Amino acid sequence: MNTIATPKETGGTTALRLELTGITKQYPAVRANDNVHLRVKPGEIHAVLGENGAGKSTMMKMIYGAVQPDAGEICWNGERVHIANPAAARRLGISMVYQHFSLFDTLTAAENVWLGLDKSLKLPEVSERIVQVAHTYGLDIDPVRPVHTLSVGERQRVEIVRALLTDPQLLILDEPTSVLTPQAVDKLFVTLRQLADKGTSILYISHKLDEIRALCHQCTVLRGGKVTGEVDPTLESNASLSRLMIGAEPPQLQHKESKAGAVVLGVKGLSLTKLDPFAAELKDIGFEVRAGEILGVAGVSGNGQQEMLAALSGEDRRAAPGSITLFGKPIGDHSPRHRRKEGLHFVPEERLGRGAVPTMTLASNTLLTRTEAVAKSGWVRIPAVTKLAEHIIARFNVKAGGPGAAAKSLSGGNLQKFIVGREIDANPKLLIVSQPTWGVDVGAAALIRGELLALRDAGCALLVVSEELDELFEISDRLVVIAQGRVSPSINVADATIELIGEWMSGLWAVNSLPRRAGEGVNVQGERHAQA
Repeated sequence: MNTIATPKETGGTTALRLELTGITKQYPAVRANDNVHLRVKPGEIHAVLGENGAGKSTMMKMIYGAVQPDAGEICWNGERVHIANPAAARRLGISMVYQHFSLFDTLTAAENVWLGLDKSLKLPEVSERIVQVAHTYGLDIDPVRPVHTLSVGERQRVEIVRALLTDPQLLILDEPTSVLTPQAVDKLFVTLRQLADKGTSILYISHKLDEIRALCHQCTVLRGGKVTGEVDPTLESNASLSRLMIGAEPPQLQHKESKAGAVVLGVKGLSLTKLDPFAAELKDIGFEVRAGEILGVAGVSGNGQQEMLAALSGEDRRAAPGSITLFGKPIGDHSPRHRRKEGLHFVPEERLGRGAVPTMTLASNTLLTRTEAVAKSGWVRIPAVTKLAEHIIARFNVKAGGPGAAAKSLSGGNLQKFIVGREIDANPKLLIVSQPTWGVDVGAAALIRGELLALRDAGCALLVVSEELDELFEISDRLVVIAQGRVSPSINVADATIELIGEWMSGLWAVNSLPRRAGEGVNVQGERHAQA
């Protein structure tokens, strides 16, 4: 075991900011935490690493007062404390950004932030502070936008800014970069290092091993609710961290060259006006997805991904019928149910509320998109539903209390595996997936990506929207970028680079018919201009 890394000390103090001793939490079906110990110093960025269901989020919720431990003690700045609820945690100086966001959809970003702050501040003052903090840390937010108009990535920014405005002594971040672009991640890291230099302690949960090795001073690894190691991540490799976390290295993907067939999904001249003032307008979008290939869609959140996916899935049926075709047949005005019957399956980016009903069982949630267990008379054959859920749980290694477990009882990563698995297992002809591995561990991410590639090799056409460029480069055959409601020309992954795609994500892309001269770019309207 490596020696513990020492963060930059502040104010000459060496007292622990936080110490957990013997923390245990038992649920009916599982022991989430078993005699867990954790020590965090002032100014330390401390990673908590573990596979989905290892007990990371439960431990964080106990520190934040949202869950009470069955045994053990918590010490804060050297004194034993009982953190009765999140309000008590905030009074101590603890803030948390949840993996599943705790925002009210009908309120604005500023109103959501205001709820967690000292009510002596007036809403206009809060809005001003949001703009200041967002600008300082490169987390752009419009305070007056209703949360329901925001993408997942934009909601993530609201949560982070809300936490930063409390000026915490301890900041807990649960998968903070799961839906952020590489540029936004870089800005966030600068922010976190600035906070640590000022003495703020940070507990950082992530499945991205490269991030942990680049950012964190210390790492505690959980497996099955128990601590399996405390290491300096800067002295570890991805392979060694994987072994601590899941007991093995993740399998290597076998990405063979695709043999694309006939066009399955055709999009041509897809233009849609905004449904609300904060939505993105779609402008003459066009691309094709062929059988036996994966087309990846990159882009900064809020550039039209949600609107495009709503049009493709059938949630928004305003599109001209011929602007979206499936096997050459116009489907622009077809309902989601009609599209599923024709072979189109869809995985939304929001797990709870859209991908699954939180209070319904996993078995019942299969009925949202799968009809094999429904008789022609309309009666649901319960044994068949249960068997289908059991099959998905087993095939995708979902850690759950069985098909009768409520969707909300699963960890984020395990629920993601179930939802993605439900659609892959349907053997679709066209699968559209948004953020396929959001919040899942390295082993589960490899499993999901492997299943997507297997589906491709079986002849399925796949459209994958992801804000993780590494993921898109790993599984895609071709890439397009969406920016300002427009879609770039496609490029073969073999010809693309992270830097090039990053440039396109800012709204600049090369067009073959418009060759660029040195120092010249092409904007999304195809107009030449000098680059700064």
